[in-house]
Amino acid sequence: MGNKYLDTELLDKAIIFAVKAHHNTERRGKGFPYIVHPMEAVEIVATITPDQELLAAAALHDTIEDTDVTVEDIRRQFGDRIANLVHAESDQIDGVLFNGENEEETWHARKQAAIDRLAAAPHDAKIVAMGDKLSNMRAIARDYAVKGDALWNIFHVKDKASHEWHYRGLAASLSELSDTFAYQEFITLIDQVFGHSL
Repeated sequence: MGNKYLDTELLDKAIIFAVKAHHNTERRGKGFPYIVHPMEAVEIVATITPDQELLAAAALHDTIEDTDVTVEDIRRQFGDRIANLVHAESDQIDGVLFNGENEEETWHARKQAAIDRLAAAPHDAKIVAMGDKLSNMRAIARDYAVKGDALWNIFHVKDKASHEWHYRGLAASLSELSDTFAYQEFITLIDQVFGHSL
């Protein structure tokens, strides 16, 4: 018996766009193509919702932060809702993208801003963020199982406690998704890597 028909035109377009945007880039320190991460984010979001716009936003979530794509490019191609969801996932403070030489100095401020922004975000944006954050946490948990505390040396900020603060802050911001398998896996992996919180 064949698979049931499902209109995936929008998601397919977003995946193709993301593949082109992330072409020839590696997921930092992983040795595999960057596009694997957005595709995992799509898979995670699909466990929460069948909404094609949210799935498309998950596929595109890193394009404006990590490629030459702008939010206006996304808006032209995919409309306001997806553009706004992708923009909400970018690592910004007051509209300024921080990267390069000041990443370490601005890390705590950027992460606190992201935590605060996520806490105030609409439900749809939290679902897209869940795909990204759980994919990241899965990678950390896999690497931590192999490397232990040496893992933190690959990051700009090398203090394990800072990463725990960040991920527990994200978990608090995403707590309205606590009834989803994705959120429960997120908490399990945080506890696995950092120990159970009191």
